[in-house]
Amino acid sequence: MPYELFEVDKEIPDRKKHTYVKDSADPTDEIPKCNTTTIPGCMTERGCAFAGVKGVITGAVKDVIHVVHSPVGCTTYGCGSKRYPTSPDLPNGDKVPIDQFNLKYIMGTDLKESDVVFGGMKKLRQSILEAAKEFPFVNAIYTYATCTTGLIGDDMDAVAKELSEEIGKDVIAFNAPGFSGPTQSKGHHVGNLTLFNKLVGTKEPPETTPYDINLIGEYNIDGDLWVLEKYFDEIGIKLLSKFTGDCSHDEICWMHQAKLSLVRCQRSATYIADLIEEKYGIPYIKVDFFGPRYCAENLMTVAKHFGLEEKAEKLIQQEMAEIQPKLDFYKEKLQGKKVWVFSGGPKNWHLPEPLKEHLGMETVAVSTMFEHEDGYEKIKERVGEGTVILDDPNSLELEEIIKVYKPDIILSGIKEKYIAHKFGVPCVLIHSYENGPYIGFEGFINLAQDIYASIYNPVWNMLEFEETPEDGKLKTESGVSSEQKISSEKTGKEVV
Repeated sequence: MPYELFEVDKEIPDRKKHTYVKDSADPTDEIPKCNTTTIPGCMTERGCAFAGVKGVITGAVKDVIHVVHSPVGCTTYGCGSKRYPTSPDLPNGDKVPIDQFNLKYIMGTDLKESDVVFGGMKKLRQSILEAAKEFPFVNAIYTYATCTTGLIGDDMDAVAKELSEEIGKDVIAFNAPGFSGPTQSKGHHVGNLTLFNKLVGTKEPPETTPYDINLIGEYNIDGDLWVLEKYFDEIGIKLLSKFTGDCSHDEICWMHQAKLSLVRCQRSATYIADLIEEKYGIPYIKVDFFGPRYCAENLMTVAKHFGLEEKAEKLIQQEMAEIQPKLDFYKEKLQGKKVWVFSGGPKNWHLPEPLKEHLGMETVAVSTMFEHEDGYEKIKERVGEGTVILDDPNSLELEEIIKVYKPDIILSGIKEKYIAHKFGVPCVLIHSYENGPYIGFEGFINLAQDIYASIYNPVWNMLEFEETPEDGKLKTESGVSSEQKISSEKTGKEVV
């Protein structure tokens, strides 16, 4: 069987089904067990459903105030956790009084024990009214359930409906308390469904063109959106609505007037693309702009939909001519380096092939916190023989992969960065980025530059770290490594 059990997981053997090592001889339908609750005893790296809706889907909307219905801890968690920069201009020509408003301000109800006992709806109402008074220029107010308010049963939708009429602005309640799903993916789903049901189709855009698109699942991490927007502008395609990077509240309301939807983060936002297609007949394309080849292919696909292939081809040639010398330099320096890709979802299958094709790097491990079956199928297709594919890893497993597979660098989120550093392994953030943007042609050069700078940083030769074993691979329950197992099956000789 292609599944392995980590040494640290001997006491929780159920983890074996979550750890798959790619072997071409295995049945094609074998993938890690996923999208399930974390096994008790695992020190998971996952986020919660509230993180999925506030930290991903709505956190990038730039002209709303967010009121978290919770004790202060959840409110604090929801503020400034992602680099979602915004431009100050709004579609109606007004200015947001404070640039990066969505990153600087968040409000909460600061629930206490008495509120849990007697209910927190009065406090929620008061907090929303105070938010509307303090920030009169916002276009809407979004409020969020958390574990505490989900357990006490506050009717947030009733409060939102009442106050929408009272203050004359949309007040939207998102009911995704942390415990409502096994991962933050549940929050993605709730956020998509709520925004579609409450907003899409309720307003009309100031103007439309035959080349209007929705860019869905793009959150403008460190300016990714602006790179893609520049490409589309040069081709002649207009971004009518973004979901939700550098997005205004009204843009979500008129998504139904686009001619085509593009879905970039396919784990967090395909839901709303499906709903828009079903109700309004707007088709969508799943796209991938990470890495030069993927970016070129997907730009051409979108351009062909509108008959703008010549403009796209010209753009691609210009961009490739500009980045090719730098790409050649970084490939020479990074050829053969081993990388472990650890992100929430789709970057795990976006990145392995570009890293190999354009930089010559070998992906030895891939792990995700909330990917579903379709994502693991894509990961399995795009990684090489012997690559570990791990669902919902715990902290001890992270250490074992570092010791056994010895990656030269890890591409991950902030929670994993310092575990890697403890073992003397460089780490580049691919959730909130180091020096982004990382998307598109120039974005891939930024990523390559950060990988190069991290691996070749002289600090790693100046410090002492915990020693790691010299030999090899993750052991199976029989004590035979995955590499020995594959070799044995090919030669027919038993490994003793």
